[in-house]
Amino acid sequence: MSPNFKRRYGLLLLACLVVVPLDQWTKYLVIQHFELYQSRTIVQHYLNLVYVQNSGAAFGIFADSAIRVPFLSAIAILAIAVIVWILPRLEPQQRWLRLGLVLVLPGALGNLIDRLRFGAVIDFIDVHWYQYHWPAFNVADSAITLGVTCMLLDLLWSRRSGN
Repeated sequence: MSPNFKRRYGLLLLACLVVVPLDQWTKYLVIQHFELYQSRTIVQHYLNLVYVQNSGAAFGIFADSAIRVPFLSAIAILAIAVIVWILPRLEPQQRWLRLGLVLVLPGALGNLIDRLRFGAVIDFIDVHWYQYHWPAFNVADSAITLGVTCMLLDLLWSRRSGN
């Protein structure tokens, strides 16, 4: 591996080697040990593990659309391509933006794998406060959320500094 490749894509490769296998392994465990919609309490009133299949995008958007799998898969592939294209073009001081993109890519890849294999994304983390539940999510979703948060922080800090 050339030093130039390592500098440009090393962190991305590391994130993909951690997030994608962890995401797929946890989903495999859920599929093997849970029935669809089965739930197990981990922390009473706050955290459950549950096996659900999200056929749509975030919060079930496009769940009933006939073109959801090709459309959402194409969006994921486009996002991955754009990230791979943008990363080497970032300035060194854009650390938070770089980290954000590095986290979004393996998250998009993990969910894309599900969509292509199952026609839906496997979700299993159910965070709630008594009867008020956040939509179930997975490791890939967590990486995407952290990545978008990093990108928003980069945007906020770059505006404050005038860059």
